[in-house]
Amino acid sequence: MVSFTGSTRAGIEIAKLAAPTVKRVHQELGGKSANILLDDADFETAVTAGVNACFNNSGQSCNAPTRMLVPASRHDEVVEIALRAAQKHRVGPAGDPDMTMGPVVSDVQFGRVQRLIGVGIEESASLVTGGLGRPDGLKRGYYVKPTVFASVNPSMTIAREEIFGPVLAIMPYRDEEEAIAIANDTPYGLAAYVQSKDQARASCRAQDARRQRLRELSGLGCGLAVWRLQAVGERARIWRVGGWRRFSK
Repeated sequence: MVSFTGSTRAGIEIAKLAAPTVKRVHQELGGKSANILLDDADFETAVTAGVNACFNNSGQSCNAPTRMLVPASRHDEVVEIALRAAQKHRVGPAGDPDMTMGPVVSDVQFGRVQRLIGVGIEESASLVTGGLGRPDGLKRGYYVKPTVFASVNPSMTIAREEIFGPVLAIMPYRDEEEAIAIANDTPYGLAAYVQSKDQARASCRAQDARRQRLRELSGLGCGLAVWRLQAVGERARIWRVGGWRRFSK
């Protein structure tokens, strides 16, 4: 059996190579993980943790919470917190202990991230911080500005395609049912998060979202991944394959 987590392009090649010998293949291809903040969450802690988790490893994690779903009435507050959190990051050589974010992996990936940031701007998402080009003072290397978009709607490219770089999309929702629908509106699986001070409430909503996703997938007859969806409470924990990992505070 071949087990693979990575891009759709690589997954297709693996499936082709496995076919002649009829090897079983299990794949998790891409991610566009949603981070749902319920209206009772500690927003200062939850938003900051969400930004940092999105930017961890320069955004090159398939389970990174790249879509932050927030109550529409708290959208502007979230944007201010996210701006402060993003501006604390320092981009530079990974070996420099003063840096919090290194480069993306290659020139190809740098170009892809830049292209999608440009598409986000063209599609009228609100650029909060970051954007095109390298951070100030860096003339070479595959360094990407820590980028936050706000007022992102589910039809925008940056809400649908995996960017695999330090780019966060903040998406407002009207009620929790809409938040779940937006979170599940993706061709990708792997991870999703619900944050609330009330652990029972967060857990209930996480299970609602999971059940909806399972119902959708049961009618497709295909190998899309079912999200590993876990509620998080005041301690703000994030699910990772292989165990728990806490959001940094």
